[in-house]
Amino acid sequence: MIPEGQSEAAGVLAALADAPVVETHISAVFLAGDRAFKLKKAVDLGFLDFTALTERERLLRRELELNAPHAPGLYRAVHPLTRGEDGALRLGGAGAPVEWVLEMARLPAGAVLDAAEALPPAMLDAMADAAAAMHQAIAPVAGDGDLAPVIAQCETAALETGLPPARVAAWVAGARARLTPALRERAAAGAIRRCHGDLHLGNLCLWEGRPTPFDALEFDERLATIDVGYDLAFLLMDVERLHGRPAANRLLNRYVARTGDAGLVGGLPLWLSLRAVIRAHVEARRGRPWDALLAMAEAYLAPAPPRLIAIGGLPGTGKSTLARALAPDLGPAPGALVLRSDEIRKRRHGVAPEVRLPPDAYTPEASAGVFAELAAMARAAVAAGHAAIADAVFLRPGERARIAAAGSPFDGLWLEAPLDLLRRRVASRTGDASDADIAVLEGAAARDAGDVTWTRLPADGEAEARARVLLDLPPSART
Repeated sequence: MIPEGQSEAAGVLAALADAPVVETHISAVFLAGDRAFKLKKAVDLGFLDFTALTERERLLRRELELNAPHAPGLYRAVHPLTRGEDGALRLGGAGAPVEWVLEMARLPAGAVLDAAEALPPAMLDAMADAAAAMHQAIAPVAGDGDLAPVIAQCETAALETGLPPARVAAWVAGARARLTPALRERAAAGAIRRCHGDLHLGNLCLWEGRPTPFDALEFDERLATIDVGYDLAFLLMDVERLHGRPAANRLLNRYVARTGDAGLVGGLPLWLSLRAVIRAHVEARRGRPWDALLAMAEAYLAPAPPRLIAIGGLPGTGKSTLARALAPDLGPAPGALVLRSDEIRKRRHGVAPEVRLPPDAYTPEASAGVFAELAAMARAAVAAGHAAIADAVFLRPGERARIAAAGSPFDGLWLEAPLDLLRRRVASRTGDASDADIAVLEGAAARDAGDVTWTRLPADGEAEARARVLLDLPPSART
């Protein structure tokens, strides 16, 4: 409901509109042609106070400043509503401002991604790319990453909204136990940024054909000045909640492939749990079901143990396909990191995984750097309590030994298939991070891999089922 003192301003905007007003508890959006006008409501909700006109103007300008760089063309301008000499209120004009509105482009129906029935792999990759680009464009700022105040606020809000006190108390104890020195170390290393702050599916839209973050949190700098991993965690939790763990796992892995930030997994149990419990008490306040969200928050704080898997074999044996299939069921939520040598090589050259590299990107020196980074990322993930799958050819015994030493418990899988089949697979690949062609395949096949002690698996349609038995994983839920 629009506050009484803003009814005249709302009437002016409603007269321009060609659709019903879209309201939240803090704003009203009026849709007019190809434009949308956002009016901030003059409300005081405790955690925000928009009652002063100067504050509404400041925060609308801040909203434009925060969002325009990541959503160019979507955010346009802040306009005053002024009273003319005739006493009428109008948009723009030279009189003293009576109200302020933010002009945006009007999104088409269904553009916001919380309405998507499905998120195909290409969409998940594009979402992760958008989040990675946003985070990498923001400079690090000072901060300690301390989330103790957020835990305390969640406790208060959860109890106020009627969540079970015993479960809330247990959750608080578990969350506080996750306030580890590693989070402060990430802060010292530059992981704190002025982030989006509210990065869930309802704040991602399709704009000019690309997933685009919008509606960043503008009213509380402290709540949005956080570790990039905590910012990402809201999106991961939301994707898992609405589309399942495999989708969230793919999103996480694409983000890490683009940023190299394997260390963020150490914070995920706490960050995911916080995001889930925040959504739980918000839903409870709205009178909506909350129990499944609280159960998610509890489960995140009891993660599965870490482990390291390596999958090797010639190009075309299906290493990446197998890694992606196994990852959601390995280790803590939302599943194992898939650390693919091909993606690491592309990131080291500053290009997307699908971009082909020239031959000089594959010198022995370059490959040594790739494998050193692969081992370091795997070591960081396992040391942080997560699970990882290292995906590479691993043709050299030294490479196999190095990855096996990166974490424990360790399992090595070696995929094998007839060369004719591998030729057909490699020749048919498109849009993949691997640049290997038939000449590369045949060169690798001609080399002696030495004594391969990893478990050998036929690279056929039963490879995943066999791997699941070997790794003591549940059968695939895919149909």
